[in-house]
Amino acid sequence: MADVDRSDPDLKFLVVDRNAFSDPATQAEWSQKRLVWVPHETAGFVAASMKRAQGEEVEVELVETSKKVLVSRDDMQKMNPPKYDKQEDMADLTCLNEASVLHNIKERYYSGLIYTYSGLFCVVVNPYKRLPIYTEKIIEIYKGKKRHEVPPHVFAITDIAYRSMLQDREDQSILCTGESGAGKTENTKKVIQYLAYVAASKPKSSSHLPATNEGGLSFGELEQQLLKANPILEAFGNAKTVKNDNSSRFGKFVRINFDASGYIAGANIETYLLEKARIIRQAPDERTFHIFYQLLLGSTQEFKSNILLEDAKNYTFMTQGGLRVPGIDDIEEFTATQNAMKVMGISDDDMTSIWRVISASLLFGNMEFKQERNTDQATLPDNTVAQKVAHLLGIQVTDLTKAFLKPRIKVGRDYVTKAQTKEQVEFAIEAIGKATYERLFKWIVTRINRSLDRTKRQGASFIGILDIAGFEIFELNSFEQLCINYTNEKLQQLFNHTMFILEQEEYQREGIEWKFIDFGLDLQPTIDLIEKPMGIMALVDEECWFPKATDKSFVEKLVTSHAVHPKFVKSDFKSTADFSILHYAGQVNYSAAQWLMKNMDPLNENIVQYLQASQDPFVCHIWKDAEIVGMAQQAMTDTQFGRVTRKGMFRTVSQLYKEQLSKLMVTLRNTNPNFVRCIIPNHEKKAGKINAPLVLDQLRCNGVLEGIRICRQGFPNRIPFQEFRQRYELLTPNVIPKGFMDGKKACEKMIEALELDPGLFRIGQSKIFFRAGVLAHLEEERDLRITDLVVKFQAYCRGLLARRNYQKRVQQLNAIRILQRNCAAYLKLRNWQWWRLYTKVKPLLQVTKNDEKVMQKENELKEITEKLHHHEAEVQNLDKQYQQALEEKNILAEQLQAETELCAEAEEMRARLAARKQEMEEIIHDMEARIEEEEEKVLKSGEERKKLQQHIQDLEEQLEEEEAARQKLQIEKVQAEAKMKQFEEQLVASDDFKEKFGKDKKNLEEKLSDVSATLAEEEEKAKHLLKLKAKHESTIGELEDKLRKDNQQKQEVERAKRKCETELGDMKEQVLERKQQVEEIQLQLGKREEEVAQALMKVDEEAAAKANAQKALRELESQLGEVVEDLDAEKEARNKAEKQKRDLNEELEALKNELLDSLDVTAAQQELRTAREKELANIKKSLEDETSNHEQMTTDMRHKHSHEISQINNQLDQLKKTKTQAEKGKSQLEAELADLANELKATSGNKQEAERKRKQLENHAGELNAKLTESESRCTEAQERLGKILNEMESMGSQLQEAETRASQASKSTDGLEAQLSEVAANLEEETRQKLAVNSKLRALENEKEHLLEQVEEEEGKAKTLEKNLTTASQQLADARRKAEEESEQVAKLEEYKKKQMKDFEEMQHRMEEVQSSNEKLDKSKKKMSAELDDANIELDSHRSKVLELEKKQRNFDKILAEEKMNGERISTERDNAERDAREKETKLLNLNRGLEELQAQLDESERSRRQLQAELDDLVNTQGTADKNVHELEKAKRQLEQELVEQKTQLEELEDELQQTEDQKMRLEVNMQALKTQFERDLAAKEEAGEEKRRGMAKQIRDLEAELDEERKQKQAAVNAKKKLETDYKDLESTMDMNNKLKEDALKQLKKLQQAMKEIQRDAEEAHASKNEVLQQSKDLEKKIKALESDLVQMQEDLSAAERARRTAESERDELAEELSSSGSKGALAIDEKRRLDARIAALEGELEEEQTQSEMLMERARKAQISIEQLTTELAGERGNAQKMENSKMMLERQNKELKVKLEEVENSNRAKAKAAIAALESKVSNLEEQLSAEAQERMLAAKGNRKLEKKIKELLMQLEDERRHADQYKEQNEKTNGRMKAMRRQLDEAEEEISREKAHRRKAQRELDDFVESNESMNREINNLKNKLRSAGNVVMAAEGFKDKKREKEQNDK
Repeated sequence: MADVDRSDPDLKFLVVDRNAFSDPATQAEWSQKRLVWVPHETAGFVAASMKRAQGEEVEVELVETSKKVLVSRDDMQKMNPPKYDKQEDMADLTCLNEASVLHNIKERYYSGLIYTYSGLFCVVVNPYKRLPIYTEKIIEIYKGKKRHEVPPHVFAITDIAYRSMLQDREDQSILCTGESGAGKTENTKKVIQYLAYVAASKPKSSSHLPATNEGGLSFGELEQQLLKANPILEAFGNAKTVKNDNSSRFGKFVRINFDASGYIAGANIETYLLEKARIIRQAPDERTFHIFYQLLLGSTQEFKSNILLEDAKNYTFMTQGGLRVPGIDDIEEFTATQNAMKVMGISDDDMTSIWRVISASLLFGNMEFKQERNTDQATLPDNTVAQKVAHLLGIQVTDLTKAFLKPRIKVGRDYVTKAQTKEQVEFAIEAIGKATYERLFKWIVTRINRSLDRTKRQGASFIGILDIAGFEIFELNSFEQLCINYTNEKLQQLFNHTMFILEQEEYQREGIEWKFIDFGLDLQPTIDLIEKPMGIMALVDEECWFPKATDKSFVEKLVTSHAVHPKFVKSDFKSTADFSILHYAGQVNYSAAQWLMKNMDPLNENIVQYLQASQDPFVCHIWKDAEIVGMAQQAMTDTQFGRVTRKGMFRTVSQLYKEQLSKLMVTLRNTNPNFVRCIIPNHEKKAGKINAPLVLDQLRCNGVLEGIRICRQGFPNRIPFQEFRQRYELLTPNVIPKGFMDGKKACEKMIEALELDPGLFRIGQSKIFFRAGVLAHLEEERDLRITDLVVKFQAYCRGLLARRNYQKRVQQLNAIRILQRNCAAYLKLRNWQWWRLYTKVKPLLQVTKNDEKVMQKENELKEITEKLHHHEAEVQNLDKQYQQALEEKNILAEQLQAETELCAEAEEMRARLAARKQEMEEIIHDMEARIEEEEEKVLKSGEERKKLQQHIQDLEEQLEEEEAARQKLQIEKVQAEAKMKQFEEQLVASDDFKEKFGKDKKNLEEKLSDVSATLAEEEEKAKHLLKLKAKHESTIGELEDKLRKDNQQKQEVERAKRKCETELGDMKEQVLERKQQVEEIQLQLGKREEEVAQALMKVDEEAAAKANAQKALRELESQLGEVVEDLDAEKEARNKAEKQKRDLNEELEALKNELLDSLDVTAAQQELRTAREKELANIKKSLEDETSNHEQMTTDMRHKHSHEISQINNQLDQLKKTKTQAEKGKSQLEAELADLANELKATSGNKQEAERKRKQLENHAGELNAKLTESESRCTEAQERLGKILNEMESMGSQLQEAETRASQASKSTDGLEAQLSEVAANLEEETRQKLAVNSKLRALENEKEHLLEQVEEEEGKAKTLEKNLTTASQQLADARRKAEEESEQVAKLEEYKKKQMKDFEEMQHRMEEVQSSNEKLDKSKKKMSAELDDANIELDSHRSKVLELEKKQRNFDKILAEEKMNGERISTERDNAERDAREKETKLLNLNRGLEELQAQLDESERSRRQLQAELDDLVNTQGTADKNVHELEKAKRQLEQELVEQKTQLEELEDELQQTEDQKMRLEVNMQALKTQFERDLAAKEEAGEEKRRGMAKQIRDLEAELDEERKQKQAAVNAKKKLETDYKDLESTMDMNNKLKEDALKQLKKLQQAMKEIQRDAEEAHASKNEVLQQSKDLEKKIKALESDLVQMQEDLSAAERARRTAESERDELAEELSSSGSKGALAIDEKRRLDARIAALEGELEEEQTQSEMLMERARKAQISIEQLTTELAGERGNAQKMENSKMMLERQNKELKVKLEEVENSNRAKAKAAIAALESKVSNLEEQLSAEAQERMLAAKGNRKLEKKIKELLMQLEDERRHADQYKEQNEKTNGRMKAMRRQLDEAEEEISREKAHRRKAQRELDDFVESNESMNREINNLKNKLRSAGNVVMAAEGFKDKKREKEQNDK
């Protein structure tokens, strides 16, 4: 900045005085205090002085408060020297870290300097006040200057972009980003202001630049319009927020075009993401867009009444009313907005239309709707507001209200009217209000662009200014923040790539060798996660296509798809966010609420159609090209960018935004970007205040720190050779010889003398490059050297002054002595008379005067001689000058001669150049003429292109018209088909035309084959048309030809249709069948696509797993020797496991024998038993052959995949053949076929890729197969349970429905049936209420509920048997009325059972009382059945005569009953299943919550105990003398606590995940149950109506049947006998129930014992968990030590060079070096002690392993005994089987959780071991370096202590002691070798200890794995046995029921005889 006057007062806020920072005193103070940056809570970082180091921490003294604190070394950051304060470019800082960047920005901001460079960035801090730095004078200063010549300013960035555009002819872009309120919009305006000033149009005399354009606009109007566009956009797009009073709520890209001369030729504005939601509601202290308040306050009252405006408080959409903003006058702003709109050329009519639309948007919110009482239909009681809206928008009020309340929607081919609820109508109102304002905003932007693009000048290049929101991280971020952050990711990637390119060019220009890194690729994973297929935006779009999709389903799909993605983070249970993404600025939490709705942005299609047909042309115009969700027409339109898009399939917000962003990024990549980052200093909007954490967060989000990170990767500090030599030459004295030397060579010599590490610097062509921090180190050394020189200079000066003072004192002493002597002599002579005479006579003597004359003459002689010498010297000088003048004269003569010759040559050259100039001017004129001709040609070609595009549109319209005509013909074809059906009926009716019909049929079949052939040809032609349609203008003629051919073929088909009229019915059926096939194929193809996508996802997951497996494989290869040693231990464990397996098999065989003994020897039971034995054998075989099954399954999956692809190909061929027969859907089917073909190609490619990856994934396939088999086994178990429950519920539902349908036949009991139905509904509601009340008690009653359900099932089974007997008797009597009454009573009985069941839930703790109550219920049911029989006998006597006739009618009626029975069964089954699932999920949820709370409490308790033990352990470690006794016990307790903590954490995470899944399932079940409930109520109402109709019909029949009942009195006795048998059966049931109660009590006692055993198991697990926690804590401590050692190593490496030089001169410290070596020996002893401790720990681990093995054996023994007792109980107690199964399931769950916890424990141990091994390996590689640097570190400390003078003396002594040093160096090498030998021995010992640990862990892990496998196999066998027993028991009941039925039938036949 040499050209800038720093004293200029206008540059006060731009320039800083650099001389103030070069003060040597300040530099010395900085180096003396050893200042660093330490973290601070409020200030971010504060300066502190390092005092002393204490291990990993350093004691520092804060500069401001003088407070001493301890800070970790990792938290400290280096401080730059004072010369770098207020640096204009932060990339020049030698210490690039967050603290230095923040300090630099703060210091500049406090000085009023708001602009700072950071590499490519220009960082701007909002000053919150007006600064005089944007005047025309400032613009003139920056105009045409380079960046380094002027201080930082946004004008400098703009001028660089402008000059680069003109010089390089390359488009430029300026990217302004930042938070709201940071000043993006203001800086954008300043950029436009600068460009409008610099590039303003001026009149030129040139012919091609006229003074005015055709529109009559004078020069400067375009620039004025460009400046006036901003107030319009601010009025319509800006609003007040909490952070900013004028916040832009949209992003914009202003594209300013320039002609070849650099003048503005036009402009264009593109907008992004307008915040539409602000229109309908605003947060507190916020406003909607400014234009609303300007219009309400600035317009006149008359104008308000014309456009129906009201007060701001009356509008619902303006939630905060007429909120005023301090400092903003809305009235003045409204006037300015209107003036700006006039400047832009917007007419008064258009402005009035704009105000009308705004008024209508506000009035939409005032429409108040209400809900009807009986229905969900919304109503509009008062349509006053609707009339106003309709008037403003130019539509009918009836159409408006009808479209909102009862819109017409398209269902298939028809339109239906849909009733809207109040909430739906309000949502539609808000959506249309937002869309209306958005359309208005887009129209305004388009209108501005049209005004800015009216110039006739051609734009040669452009500058784009991007003003968009910066990266945002809130507590919860929504869909809008994802779009903004996605944009900033792309922009940051652009910056990284740009910086990479510039760095590469710089290094190439300087010839630097550097490994280039494309930093833009660092952000690619995050961008792929968002934008790639199956990414976040793709999944949002996919979910929008499914009607039942919700935000939760989207989150679930997202988690399953990207759970393993490195940039995707699942949310934990406590987090309110749904997921997180790792952006470059940090982790961002996102909430997926309303994402699908925001992405679809649906509108009411009816309203949009009315608005498109509005009488107001302005409203019609802004809505004419609206794309609506649900518009069915397919149309192809050209966008403004020339691409063809599809309208029919609606485009979501994410798709549109991605398309906009991709176009923007293409534009930016084609430009040279310039970056401006805006920073908000504080949220209080105060000037001069900086909130450090806030600024740091913005620097991180804006990418400034990211850019600094990239700088640190290379060589950020660069200094020219001359400056480097001038500044640092004093560090290398006598290195550069005297005389001239090249700067590069001089720097190389200096670098060699400084002995810098080659990796810290690079030498270029003109500069020398350094890593970050190197210059700071050189500055420190320079300061030390300058300090030494200053001290020496001061000492020399002090000595010189002291010597001078000494000489002066000596002279004074001599003078005093002489004076004293003379004074003494004078005192003696003054009274002597002769002396007096002498003094009086002496002046009178002449002799004394002679001496004076002689002295005078001598002085004169001296003066004359001096003059003579002076004259002689002058003469000599004149002679010399004369000789020089002669020589110069000769030289000048020669030069004159040469100049004359050169002048002649120059004259000739000038003449030639003049001629050349004339020729070039002629060429230029020719070129200009050619350019004008080419421009005309370009214009003509553009017009022709437009004509061609218009022609294409006309052709497309013709195609649409042809399609419409084809649809009309299809309708006529359908009508003709109806007529032909009538003709066929007439032809079939006549027998005479049968033979003719056969002949015609044959002919038509031949014609049909011809038609199919022609249709196949047409299909080929259609494919050809599709290919041609994808091309552009070159295929227009071919499309026309194909269109004519299609018309001809259509006519031929029409003629063939008329010929084939007799067979049209058959052809229609064929078409329908083909369509169905097409739909089925499409469904199958969609499924195949989903399977392929899932397979690809699995392949990716398997690839990631493969990488992990390969990493683990490398570790396992290093442990190959351990595996050989572990083989013996594994064999021993296998023998033990085989022994346990034999015991389990023996127990299994015993159980099988007991089961076989208990079974009945019947044929059915024998078959069941053999089937179950086969299944058991298959299960055992599958367990043994798991590996072979895996391989077979892999091959089967591959064959299946190929087979499915072949099926897809076949189906595709069929689809192609059948597609041609449907003319109406021809174009649509053709497009679908093309898509299917492309997808097939992609599928085949994916198949090849999957085949290629399959070989790579074989190692990982074993684990996947194991997981697959486990999931399949769980699935089969769940399916079996589900099937059993469904069968049972289906039987109950069938009985209920059968009773209801039969009850509808009776006439007299119709009223009773209705009452019972209402009672059923009431009971259902009561049951729902009771279910909600009982939810709190279900946790303690889960096991008892299962038992009670099975008991009820058994009783219901027996009741079914009784019911069948009663039904048989009723059928024999053939009395429909009695059947109806009996079944209705059965319904009442079942309903009472439900009520009693719900009551039993509340009384479940008193089990005996529940059994007694159930017995009482059975008594009541028996009495009711007996009463029913008596009533039936009475009615038999009176209705016997009509039975025969009723039996005939009953058969017909049974068919109707069967149909309704099926419907009732389906509904009841779905309802019961939903209720059961809901109850189970709620119970599981409550159990999980309880377990979670318990685990959390245990976790807190274990954490407290761990901390106590840790404190005790630390105390014991400090006291080493007494700690040896308790080390083993403390370590054991610590490991137990750590293991317990880890297990509880893992269990807590699993419970949280399971709880989340349970809640999701619960919500889905509730929704499904609500739907089933509404469906059931509708069906029930329909059945009631049908029953009422049937009752009326049956009443007449029953009156006729009364006479026929007398004949059935003989069968009364049989019914009485059946009744007695039922009574005996009932007594048997009572006896069995008592027995079951007793057995139940015994089982409960056994259950308590089992629960106690489970508690013991849990306690053991908690102890193991505690030990694991201890191990984890030790690993964490080890990691901390490793980090500390690494930081020490880095510090040592930095000090190595200086220490090496000092080591050669340190002869006097040899003794101290020996002491250090001895101390290292003591450290080796300490390491040996540490190894002994490790050995002791290994021994303790072995002991713990043995203890755990014994505990596991004890647990297995207990589990086996418990299983035997459970099996005995299950064989003895049929009623308690369900309860025992429930206990077994709970045990399985606990053991599975224990197994999973152990697996995770092993994984954690493996990971910790791997980390520890890696750290140990790294340390081993560094130990040798540390040993070599040990002596250097010791001498470094001694150098700091003894000071600089001692070093100077030692340097002088170095030359004399060189030989001695060599000898001692040899001794040092020998000692070093000895030390290395000791360290190697220690390393070997550590390796051996680590191998022993790993061996023990492997042994323990394998034993545990075998134990888990056998426990799991035992559990699966027990489950299978229980299932077999249950199934056999149910089969036995069925057989018993069948035998009872046969016996009763035989008795009945005997009675009849």
